[in-house]
This record gives sequence, structure tokens and C-alpha cells, in this order.
Amino acid sequence: MSNIKKVAVIGTGVIGAGWIIRCLAHDKIVYAFDKDIKLKRNLISEIKRTWPSVKKLFNKKKINLNNFHYFTSIEEALKDADFIQECASENYSLKTKLMNTIGKYAKPNSIIASSSSGLLPTRIYSKCKNPERALIGHPFNPVYLLPGVEIVPGKKTSKKYLLEANKFYKSISMNPVMVKHELPGYLCDRLQEALWREGLHIINEGHATTEDLDRVIEDGPGLRWSLMGTFLTFHLAGGKSGMRHMLEQFGPALKLPWTKLKAPNLSKSLINRLVEGTKKQSKGKSISQIANIRDEYLVELQKLRKKYENKIRN
Repeated sequence: MSNIKKVAVIGTGVIGAGWIIRCLAHDKIVYAFDKDIKLKRNLISEIKRTWPSVKKLFNKKKINLNNFHYFTSIEEALKDADFIQECASENYSLKTKLMNTIGKYAKPNSIIASSSSGLLPTRIYSKCKNPERALIGHPFNPVYLLPGVEIVPGKKTSKKYLLEANKFYKSISMNPVMVKHELPGYLCDRLQEALWREGLHIINEGHATTEDLDRVIEDGPGLRWSLMGTFLTFHLAGGKSGMRHMLEQFGPALKLPWTKLKAPNLSKSLINRLVEGTKKQSKGKSISQIANIRDEYLVELQKLRKKYENKIRN
């Protein structure tokens, strides 16, 4: 188990807030940084909104807000932290500059992780002091509930710090995947991006609505994917002979023009279809209302999944 207790979260947007809530739920001392003190009120509101789901998932009775500290000085937020989770926007220039600042004020052996969704760590940390302790810790939204996190090394990242990061994420009930080498988009977002791009083509060409495409995933592969991924699912599709027979039967389809992985032009017409489609799907519910429904579902689903995934993985 990780000995890391003091965590700095740099940036308090959707992802940063998720990390803060998850860490507080696991009794970590959290030092949050953002430039605007007014954002603290939004953060407290989000902690309160999500707590019913969080306490149910992690079997917690209450949250200790005495462990939560908010700073508008990045130096103050970093000085005592053993683990730093940066959550700034996806921008090389911004993150590289920020990492230079973080490296300057952080303790020499503090682990620095970026919540980037696809940027290369070697480039992000090119101006960071002691880059051997720097890595990517890519979570999934909502961070306070979903257990997935991709740990991605840069070219200078030390194995020692990768293993420490792995222990830390496990200590806050996450299931880390250690990505072998840095690559743009890492693992999951490359898969998500392929599905997203194909969906944009289908909508752009008028074959379906946003709701149609969501439904075919929700009522089909999405139900399977919550227990097993694409590869084990296809292994079952081959019957008694497994993956080999599946490849023999469906492999030739790879040569058929079923997909268009190059993204379509994001025209005004396509944007309007996406905006209007998802607005219709929302049926008048606010983002918070839908998020609460999603959170409740994810808690119940994860509890159910544990019952069955042990039978497959053990």
C-alpha cells in the first residue's frame, strides 16, 4: 500500500474536482490550487453533490473536509505534497510552462502526474526539474467514481516512480494500466477516438441521429464492455474454438470499407446536428441532473460487476 498521504491537485475544473473528491474519500490530505478564490465555492458544491454516490461506492460514512485546503498560490499548494496531479487544459505550451513551475516548487522526490488525455509526457516535462519522477496519470470522467487510470512514462521517467504511482492509484481504489511506451492518445482514447470519428461520419452523411448511435452502443456492445473488453468479447464470438475461429470467420471483413477513420470536417451543419441531437436526448434535464443519474448507475454497475468479474479474472 502507498505511503503517500499529501496530494496537490493543480486545477479545479471537472477533472481536478474529480481527483480532489476521490482523494478526500480515501482520507488523503488535499492541497487544491486555482488562481480564482471564487472557484472554491463551486468545488465545495461539487463535493456535496457527488458525495451520496461516492460514499455508497467506497462505503464511507462521512467526508473529512478538514483534509481539504484551497490555495491561490501554487507555491503554497506544492510545498508539502508527496504526489502532484496536474489538471490544466490540453495544450503543450501551457502544460510545459506549468510543469517548469511545478518542478521548481515541488519537493525533489515528489511524483508529478499529468491528467493529460493524449499529449506526450516527454514533451510536457521537457523543462521540468527532475523529469525522472514525472509521468502521465490519465483518468476517466467522472474521476471520483471510475477506477480506470493509464500510467504513461516519458523517456526519462524512472521505473521507481512508475511503481510508486501505481501503488498510490491503487490506494485510492483505482485499477491502473501501465502503458509500456508513450504514444499519442495512449490506449483508451485512441479506441474512443476511432468510435467517435466513425460516429461523426455516420451523422454527417445522414444515416443516423446521435440518439440512434448511443442506443446501439448502450443496448449492445456497451453492456458487454462493462464486464469484458473488445478482445475477450470477440474470443467468445468464435464459439468453442475462440479467437482463432472468430478471425477465420470475420477477419476478411477487415478489408471491407466499413469505417472511415479520417475525421470529417466539423462543419456548422454537423455541429448543429450534434448539438441539437444531444439536446433532444437530454429531454430538458440539466447537466447536473443527468450527471446524478449517471453516477447512481455507475455505483450500482460497479458493485454488480465486482460480483462477476472475479469469476472471470481469478
